[in-house]
Amino acid sequence: MAKVLTPRSENYSQWYNDLVLKAELAENSAVRGSMVIKPYGYAIWEKMQRQLDRMFKDTGHENAYFPLFIPKSFFSKEAAHVDGFAKECAVVTHYRLKNDPDGDGVIVDPDAKLEEELIVRPTSETIIWSTYKNWIQSYRDLPIKINQWANVVRWEMRTRLFLRTAEFLWQEGHTAHETKEEAIEETVTMINVYADFAEKYMAVPVLKGVKTENERFAGALDTYTIEALMQDGKALQSGTSHFLGQNFAKAFDVKYTSREGKEEYVWATSWGVSTRLMGALIMAHSDDNGLVLPPKLAPIQVVIVPIYRKEEEFKQVSEKAKEIVSKLRDMNIDVKFDDNDKKKPGWKFAEYELKGVPVRLAIGPRDVQNGTVEVARRDTLEKNVVPMDGVEKYIQTLLDEIQDNIYNKALNFRAEKTTRVDSYEEFKKVLKEKGGFILAHWDGTAETEQRIKDETKATIRCIPLESEPEEGICMVTGKPSKQRVVFAQAY
Repeated sequence: MAKVLTPRSENYSQWYNDLVLKAELAENSAVRGSMVIKPYGYAIWEKMQRQLDRMFKDTGHENAYFPLFIPKSFFSKEAAHVDGFAKECAVVTHYRLKNDPDGDGVIVDPDAKLEEELIVRPTSETIIWSTYKNWIQSYRDLPIKINQWANVVRWEMRTRLFLRTAEFLWQEGHTAHETKEEAIEETVTMINVYADFAEKYMAVPVLKGVKTENERFAGALDTYTIEALMQDGKALQSGTSHFLGQNFAKAFDVKYTSREGKEEYVWATSWGVSTRLMGALIMAHSDDNGLVLPPKLAPIQVVIVPIYRKEEEFKQVSEKAKEIVSKLRDMNIDVKFDDNDKKKPGWKFAEYELKGVPVRLAIGPRDVQNGTVEVARRDTLEKNVVPMDGVEKYIQTLLDEIQDNIYNKALNFRAEKTTRVDSYEEFKKVLKEKGGFILAHWDGTAETEQRIKDETKATIRCIPLESEPEEGICMVTGKPSKQRVVFAQAY
């Protein structure tokens, strides 16, 4: 089964599509540009969701839910916001269907036109800030720290499973604060939460930075980002956190009475990650044999495949396997005993390799007799025969080792694909021949940024937060620059 994947070296894009489909993560739906997330793909998303939700609550946030539909007039209140999303909005104009008088199915009832069109949410700042106006009167009502798990619609013309679809799942945090300093602190806190999740759970190293004015979120004063590098040398924006200033508070007249008795506008943030993280997980780690999943996010961390010919052998093997299953579950390890007798062991091995299960155990009657078990790890494809007694502790250690190995492999790859350049000619050469992250000086102007994008399709991914100031000259214009920024071609 794993052999049906197009090799990455032959066609990386086709390899990705093959893998998403063959590993049964998702598929295209009857609705153009939208996807069906299949049970195995959704199980990975659920693990992501549970961990992120825990991290949000640990930093003082609560979950709520806001409407899917937003009055069109709300988007007119924040000019930059509507400019950023106008071309992606799905609009509801009518509220009823009726039978076609000609007998050809149903038609939109022309008498059921809405007084005001509704926008299917592309993001929820407007509906949430119209609500916050009712919730906030005094500084005592602040801060408000709300997150919602939801779907959004952005009418994309060129779609790709998980990476860019017309409808996708995400979470969006929306917070309201008494001071500018508190709001900025919240913005930075949340980009750090995202970075910790990406590195510690997804095993994906990320760069933290600030977006340029051209690249920031519509309506934000600053956008913080985490940028990951995929195996084809392209960057993937994997999470953003926005300092919104008082823009939305002013647009929706959200004021509070300060400690000094004055009326002040509230300070705001928003932040989000989406099912795009599924794309990052696939492209950062997987190989020509299939998925490579970090154990912390694998729906099945360990699978046990019995090897037998006779019913009596199966009973012996099954007894030992179930003992191991019980011990692993006591250790909160997600384990599956695959006793499906309709599929042969070889087929199962290929299936679980394709689906990226981190550890596979094979147990046959000879293993039972010898008190051993064969352990195969997905990340390196290495196999070892280990004593059955105490195998659960061995597996626990091995899962941690696999998690670390996957991360370090991705980190080393990023280091190999990160290049410092000083001239525009060198920049274009590296971009064409090597790809990856390119650190270069830029003069800080939108015009130079746009020129580079038009000529090379590379964008400034971020102005890194953790790099030292470095005086230099722009690689394009020769004008002064105080710091290198990170360029890459991106998804």
